[in-house]
Amino acid sequence: MEKCGWSIQRDLKVELSCKTEYAVLALLELAAHYREAEPLQIRQIAAQQNIPDRYLEQLLATLRRGGLVKSQRGAKGGYLLAREPWEITLLEVVSCLEGSDSKPSTHDTNLKTVESAVIEEIWQEVHKTAYKVWQGYTLQDLCDKRDARRQLDIMYYI
Repeated sequence: MEKCGWSIQRDLKVELSCKTEYAVLALLELAAHYREAEPLQIRQIAAQQNIPDRYLEQLLATLRRGGLVKSQRGAKGGYLLAREPWEITLLEVVSCLEGSDSKPSTHDTNLKTVESAVIEEIWQEVHKTAYKVWQGYTLQDLCDKRDARRQLDIMYYI
């Protein structure tokens, strides 16, 4: 069974789980409409970001329980960001979806060999670096990067 979350494969690729990727895409869609203060329905987000509706519904429920989004009932109901996009870090998103495994753990003093201790030390360094990167980016940062990339794409085609 595939474990959700960041992992390092044999060829040293760091991969993002589909769950987290879809959640970030949904949050980016909500961030893009944040100033309008109008809730987006699941079908709108799903269509715009190409995410299966039922899966998105589960992700948004998790994000709501984690305090990252809020839901509004009624005919014009849907989902909104719970806070401003510049206040929500990727670390919060990853922690909400992946749980405590996304935080750097303390060093295990019960390792059997010096080699195991060295490997564990390096792994902790990798994990702490990823933690700092996630903590350093907000949804607003991702929106800004997306907009800059779109602008470059437009200029490329001119």
